[in-house]
Formats: sequence, structure tokens, C-alpha cells
Amino acid sequence: MRVLASVILLATAVVAGAQQPGTLHDTRETHLAEVRQMTFGGENAEAYWSPDGKELVFQSTRPPLACDQIFRMPVSDPAALTMVSTGKGRTTCAYFTADSERIIYSSTHAGGEQCPVEPDRSQGYVWPIYATYQIYSVKPDGTDLQALTDTPAYDAEATICGVDGSIIFTSTRDGDLDLYRMDADGSNVTRLTDTPGYDGGAFFSRDCSKIVWRASRPTGEALADYQRLLQQDLIRPGKLEVFVADADGSNVRQVTNLGGASFAPYFTPDAKRILFSTSHHDPRGREFDIFAVDVDGNNLEQITFTAGFDGFPMFSPDGQWLAFGSNRNQANDGDTDVYVARWIE
Repeated sequence: MRVLASVILLATAVVAGAQQPGTLHDTRETHLAEVRQMTFGGENAEAYWSPDGKELVFQSTRPPLACDQIFRMPVSDPAALTMVSTGKGRTTCAYFTADSERIIYSSTHAGGEQCPVEPDRSQGYVWPIYATYQIYSVKPDGTDLQALTDTPAYDAEATICGVDGSIIFTSTRDGDLDLYRMDADGSNVTRLTDTPGYDGGAFFSRDCSKIVWRASRPTGEALADYQRLLQQDLIRPGKLEVFVADADGSNVRQVTNLGGASFAPYFTPDAKRILFSTSHHDPRGREFDIFAVDVDGNNLEQITFTAGFDGFPMFSPDGQWLAFGSNRNQANDGDTDVYVARWIE
């Protein structure tokens, strides 16, 4: 989700000048081994594996780009990049189909070729929810662009079920930020959540029987503030928790109750635990690390410890590697790079 770049920038601002070049691996990160930096410079995030584990697809702002575009990257040769998106507008949230023959992502390019305007933060720390985001499908080389959604609403944060190819995504089409599921061709859209508050960043479990996502559940004055900002295509991301449910949206359960900003949850291969990024352990809410927790909310465990931002964890198809984004080893203030590490259970 492109608005999460704001989180990355917030975390980066705290550690500007503090992160030492050469820091790839904190010794307390006992679940990670053979940490490898895949990108060098710019803002790079949300790197997700191809089904064969040979490639990553991710979003990046790098010269000469003014805002995020989508790239493919071979794990064996990360310098051999292919831009998948059009190079116009702003993009986010790319994901391979189960057969690797196509990639889906969201883009604002139909609403204008330039990067959309950043929000006015006179109302405090807010994220933009661009209504020009629509979901597209392309071949891995970027050709054969097909629109899967066409609404006057925010349609983004899409990921795919590897079993039947269906897509889960977030939309404002019914007036709130809710989860929806649709077929691979964009048909048969079904709403999965209807509780007031932000629901987003959802992923399926490997067998697609469960979903995990981040959500806010404001009440009282906080709910009124949320709804007022949403009318301006903005949200305030101060409190987000991790939720799970059955794949049809039933049997909703709140996993975390940490009080910070928790996001980017992803199931372990056996779906018994969840990895996610959170700032709850920092009184200022600016230090983001990856944590793990059981699906019932027990056994919270810190996974990463380097200063600044660590997030967007995703296991490789064989479960042996973890891709994630991090501020570690910054060459320049503001850099966020893609990393892979061998997972030690």
C-alpha cells in the first residue's frame, strides 16, 4: 500500500544519521540468516515472491521517477530489473498470479499521468486514499494492460489466492474502507467487511481458507474524525490492529491489541502464526519492527531489531526465505530497501 511509505518516512526521520552503513543483521535477529540486500537506494517496499520463488515484484521510487512504479527483480540477479507498470501516475501493491503469467497492481494513471498531489498535513499525520487508484492486470513484461476495476473509488491493496486466483482488495466503493473479494477477471465482487473503520492490506493463508489484515475500529470522537477525514480521502493511521477471519469474511477475530500502528500481516506457511510490522513498543510510535504472534494472539515475539523501519514480511513459496523492507544499511537518509533472509524456525 503506497500510503505506508509515509510510515517508512516517519521511521526514517527518527534514525536519520543514526543508522550505520554496513548494518545488515542485528545479532538479536535469531530467526534471520544470510541476510541479503536486494536494492540499493531510493524507496523500495512491498516485495512479494513469484510462485516459483525466482522473482520478486515490488514498488519503487528511484531516479528519475517522482513516485512509485512497479518492478520485477530476479532473486539471482537483482540488478536485472524490469518495469512492469506504465511509468505514469502512482502505483502500489503488485502481486503475481498463481501461474506467474500475469501481475496485478493498482495505479492512478487513468486519473492523470502525473504523481497525485501529496496530502496537506495541516490536520496532523494523515495518509492519502487516492480515489483514482484502480486495479490492473498485465503480463510480466508490462504488456496487455487490463483494468479489473473501474469505479469512482479507491480500489487497491490487492493480493491473490493461489488456489482459485480470486483477489482480495480494499475499496471505498460503499463509503468506508472495506475488504472485498472478486474473481480473477474482476467479476463477482463480494464485500467481506462492514464494521466502521479501515480494513486493508489483506492476505490469504496458503490454502486460502483464512485471511489476515490490518484494521482500525474507532468509536466516539475517533470514529467521527475518521469519517470526516475519509470524506477528504484521508485517514489517520495511529491505531491499527491485526485481524483474521475465514476467507468469506465470517468468524472475525482480533489477534492483537497493542495500541500502536500494526500492519502488513502475513501468515507463516502453516498458518499458525502471523508476521507483521508494528510500532507499539516505541513510546513515540516511530520505531517499526517485525513481530510474530500466534493466530490466537499469544506468544508475541520480536523478529527484527535494527533502527528505523522493518516491515512487509513475506515467506517464499518453499517457506525457507523471508522478503522484507528495511531502513537498515541506508546509503542516504530516507532510503528503504528490499532484503531477503533465510528463515530460521
